[in-house]
Amino acid sequence: MNLAETIQQRIAGMLPELLGMQFTEVTTERAVATLLVRPDLCTSGGILHGGTIMAFADTLGAVGTVVNLPEGARTVTIESKTNFVGSAPAGTTVTGEATAVHKGHTTMVWQTHVRSGAGKLVALVTQTQMVIRP
Repeated sequence: MNLAETIQQRIAGMLPELLGMQFTEVTTERAVATLLVRPDLCTSGGILHGGTIMAFADTLGAVGTVVNLPEGARTVTIESKTNFVGSAPAGTTVTGEATAVHKGHTTMVWQTHVRSGAGKLVALVTQTQMVIRP
């Protein structure tokens, strides 16, 4: 079983599963997932809600951190900044790709690009994860 499959199993019953996230690649340098833009994840205008985008990106950065943690350590997001630059209408699929910017002893920084099915940038998210050692 690869890391993406392992993560997919670990999210069972959690928010990422509720959102419908499908992990396609997870390594120590990047995490990639897709998300079907369902009407219940949208604004009244039928476009993907900003909060959904943020939860999607936060999960990707957290997963990237988790696979880099030392034994027994945990993580929590301590900062997140989102630039919304496009939209994704209901019925389409977005892809998020989180890549490592910094992997330190006490923090890790991840940048996530969320793109539409056509490849257009929907959002750019930069987040900092605290590493909580046992």
